[in-house]
Amino acid sequence: SSHPYRKNSFFRFLRIIITPLFFSLIQYFILKKYFRNEISYLDFIEKSALIRFFFNFIFLIGYSSICWLWMYFIEQQEIIARNTDAEKLLREAELARLRQQLQPHFLFNSLNSISALAGSKPNEARKMIQQLSDFLRSTLKKDDQQLVTIDEELQNLNLYLEIEKVRFGNRLQTEIVTSDKCMQLTLPSLLLQPIVENAIKFGLYDTIENVTISIIITCKPNVLEIEIINPFDSTTSNASKGEGFGLNSIQRRLYLLYARQDLLKVEATNNLFSTKLLIPQQP
Repeated sequence: SSHPYRKNSFFRFLRIIITPLFFSLIQYFILKKYFRNEISYLDFIEKSALIRFFFNFIFLIGYSSICWLWMYFIEQQEIIARNTDAEKLLREAELARLRQQLQPHFLFNSLNSISALAGSKPNEARKMIQQLSDFLRSTLKKDDQQLVTIDEELQNLNLYLEIEKVRFGNRLQTEIVTSDKCMQLTLPSLLLQPIVENAIKFGLYDTIENVTISIIITCKPNVLEIEIINPFDSTTSNASKGEGFGLNSIQRRLYLLYARQDLLKVEATNNLFSTKLLIPQQP
């Protein structure tokens, strides 16, 4: 049996031939009826039949081409819209997955600390539970793609740092260096907390000394620069560990939001580990 596509092609070709022929015959009979007393005109009609057939044929081809191109354009627009929606859903799903992978790590550490404090320092345990509740309440309201101001982000970060300071006591010191003109610039919500958590992990876990985590925020043309610096002991800690899941997930999130791979940079020099973020701003 012949292929269905060939059958369809044959019928389409046949329709293209028959349709202008059909219109030409209709024109012929209409003109012959209304001009039956005009002998010279009837003679013209007879002689121009082939020309009218080709005119109808060209008209049909042109009309069909325009219709096909229009339908093709509409179909392509629908395909692009569906692909865009699908990519957006996939991007949102991946952002949510990255967020869900980061949150339990911090939550488990906090619960372990609360458990340890409950017996020896119940007042601090209660304080930490309240701080954890405030932090989780603020984070659950945030969307992964939502942009917040530096001011709002630092408020959430301070909630997190208060919890960590209960865990580590006076060993953990923080300094935030910024200016008022930077406070209204924007960045993706909850971007700093996992980076600071990473800095605390590799700054405090291998030492019993007091450690200062520095957060330096600088405004530059069309970009917000944020640098988080933590000390590390090169004899007991490998700086490359700092590029673990936490920072990899941040880099992936920035790529999904801004389609750029150069927005997170890490550097280890003189027993200091630096994580630098570059957040594009609307001009």
